[in-house]
Amino acid sequence: MANERETPAPDSAPQPRLLTGANVVLPTGTVHGGQVAVDGTRITAAAPAGAEVVDVSGHWLVPGFVDIHNHGGGGASFSGTAEQILTAVRTHREHGTTTLVASTVTDEMDLLVRQAGLLSELAEQGEIAGIHFEGPFISPCRKGAHSEALLRDPEPAEVRKLIDAARGQARMLTLAAELPGGIDSVRLLAEHGVIAAIGHTDATYEQTVEAVEAGATVATHLFNAMPALGHRAPGPVAALLEDERVTVELINDGTHLHPAALELAFHHAGADRVAFITDAMDAAGQGDGRYMLGPLEVEVSEGVARLVEGGSIAGSTLTLDRAFKRAVTVDGLSVEDTVKALCANPARLLGLSDRVGSLEPGKDADLVLLDADFAVKGVMRRGAWVVAPQLA
Repeated sequence: MANERETPAPDSAPQPRLLTGANVVLPTGTVHGGQVAVDGTRITAAAPAGAEVVDVSGHWLVPGFVDIHNHGGGGASFSGTAEQILTAVRTHREHGTTTLVASTVTDEMDLLVRQAGLLSELAEQGEIAGIHFEGPFISPCRKGAHSEALLRDPEPAEVRKLIDAARGQARMLTLAAELPGGIDSVRLLAEHGVIAAIGHTDATYEQTVEAVEAGATVATHLFNAMPALGHRAPGPVAALLEDERVTVELINDGTHLHPAALELAFHHAGADRVAFITDAMDAAGQGDGRYMLGPLEVEVSEGVARLVEGGSIAGSTLTLDRAFKRAVTVDGLSVEDTVKALCANPARLLGLSDRVGSLEPGKDADLVLLDADFAVKGVMRRGAWVVAPQLA
């Protein structure tokens, strides 16, 4: 299968550039007719001598997108070989995601440990921003597209195996804190600087509050794979939305969430506590057909991924450029709030705000060029074009 679009050849190396005339989205607001200077791999306060001037008038310049929950794309998975992992990374870069955390899916522990070693090597090389373990420490009641036979309780010793295997590159681990060992594992993760994320859970409101008090700071794809909000049993949704220490992931593809649910999350959490994610699987950037998500077979039809057996939604085919466009044109969010959800907030969660997530001097020259309809027309990563500007 081919990618969705032809991609102009990328740069061979970063060059000094001055991008002028765009609507530049900064942490302080949007500057119309603004400019961004790039020297080497960094954004600079002034244009370097001899910089190439690129007129991008009529376009938007926003920071490179940051995805903290992504299983693959381009027909390849982060559970695969190094070559397959890089294929998935390149696919999402072409859609504007310049910083990406690779997510695993439930499998045998020895396979997860081995995959963590491979992913950690690529993180050390700067290809990915670390590892997110989604499963196997999740509830069989809310397993979604995970193999129930491979699930296990989040005993701290088992969780520690994955942390150690990641060699300092574990960024997040999703677990159901109500299971035996769950709260102790949340504390363990917090002690090791790994984000404890509550998801695929059947927890009560009270159990979720306990997990947050123990150190959990992320809601894995809020609303999905957890009990619905109830007026007598509010469950994890209410607990995660109300606590200012928690960032909530949202999959804004029009399938996982009704627009009213997204609006509810933004209203109660606020723009500073939302992170748009893809939860993408192999089919992102591809077409309909049969794919694998870990050990499970998936059928993609009209862009929606479902397990062949049982029909559960199995991740998404989303790319973050589509999430951006939908947020602004369908959900009515401001461009500035959308940038927070796709760039600044996830960068802060990862502890990378000094490098990525905003267009500021000294930070990596990671940026996305969008046209007036919010379609991607260029992607730069560390000063080099991944997708050369399409300005005609």
